[in-house]
Amino acid sequence: MLELYQFELSQYSEKVRLILDYKGLAYRKIEVTPGVGQLEVFQLSGQRKLPVLKDGDTVISDSTAIAMYLDRKYPDRPLIPTDPKQRGLCLLIEEWADESIGVKSRKVLYGAMSQSPTFRTSVLPNTTPDFLKTIVGAVPPEVLEMLGTGVGAGPDAVKDAKDALKQDLEALSLLLLDSPYLVGNQPTLADFAVAGVSLLLKFPEGPYLDLPENIKGKGIPGLADSSVYETFFNWRDRLYAAYRKPLISTGTNGSAPTSIEID
Repeated sequence: MLELYQFELSQYSEKVRLILDYKGLAYRKIEVTPGVGQLEVFQLSGQRKLPVLKDGDTVISDSTAIAMYLDRKYPDRPLIPTDPKQRGLCLLIEEWADESIGVKSRKVLYGAMSQSPTFRTSVLPNTTPDFLKTIVGAVPPEVLEMLGTGVGAGPDAVKDAKDALKQDLEALSLLLLDSPYLVGNQPTLADFAVAGVSLLLKFPEGPYLDLPENIKGKGIPGLADSSVYETFFNWRDRLYAAYRKPLISTGTNGSAPTSIEID
């Protein structure tokens, strides 16, 4: 069985999970502990970033490389259009989604977490002890803003990212007004990339991720709850309903992740 080494709240892991589910491939999610787990991922793949896919003796890192590998190895339900113009547009949107929405959404999520102790503790894993949630919730917003400034996620950077995301979401909403998908009449890599990397803007409402119930369907104020972008998020909901597998408890498609175990 395919093994996906991942973070449950990683947008790029979600992009790969959407693709695996669309292609109907059975896989096991293996949650990697930040830090020590990533050292083990380095032993497996030669680098520390996630997601990483293991298919027998083949190990692939980077969500785009994984998508291309899956399309070559498992060609049923192809991700890349054969029409030259559609192919070019698909690849362009996929790259843009990773580098634009993917990067900026992490900044606005940090901004929302720094301002709201409730939201901050809600995104912690279900297994987080209550005492640790209390500690995390008690950190003053000013401290988190100062820390964010040091890593490019200070208040000004968060505001700029949010403004830019408003334009991104408006553009996507306009593209989807009279079209079922971003490129042509079938889902492509462009759709799954955009849907996956938008994870942090608004968490899916359905039973797709191992998340606390109180944050499902919630997201960044001013984006997730704005009627201006309703077309986009409704489209994403339909994409999930059609192709994303719900959580199950057997360790396969869409299941709650197991802990990392690398031989």
